[in-house]
Amino acid sequence: MADYTTPVTTAFEAQRATIEQSQKALEQGVEFHKRMNEVVLGSLESQESVQRRGVELSQTAIHTYLDTLESSVPGVEPAVEELRSTADEQFEFLLENHAEAFDIAEEELGEGVDVYDEMTADSLDALDEQISMLIEAHEDLETQSVDAVEGMADQVEDLQAQVEEVSEQIQDVQDQAAEAVEA
Repeated sequence: MADYTTPVTTAFEAQRATIEQSQKALEQGVEFHKRMNEVVLGSLESQESVQRRGVELSQTAIHTYLDTLESSVPGVEPAVEELRSTADEQFEFLLENHAEAFDIAEEELGEGVDVYDEMTADSLDALDEQISMLIEAHEDLETQSVDAVEGMADQVEDLQAQVEEVSEQIQDVQDQAAEAVEA
């Protein structure tokens, strides 16, 4: 008996392998996004530090400019002190708002990352369940398909046997007819 089921079984196995590989690729993609979120969240502190340092350097540059102005132009000391005081107040206000903005951003981003992690975990769990059900249904379909192919193969073999039997009977009748014509 010829094995008609091998191509069917191979096709089903290839389909299941594709489903499982797609699931793994999706899980790896989600894991990559989770790691990227952690990197972004972790880099926020560095960004805050760099930006704060930039603001402080600007403040130092203004102080240096005011010092130069004060030492080179006589009689501007009161105006320069007022400018320095105003600039310092503005920089202090800017630095406070800067720190507060980063605290809020870090808190909001952290909450967003937590929500994302929770949602993706739930989604992956649901996907795992659905894929398990799909694989189970797929295996059932494979079994039914293999049974159908085997049934068809049996019918084809039975039909071949019948054709061979009829062929032999026809040959016998032809031989008998030929003998009868000769006699």
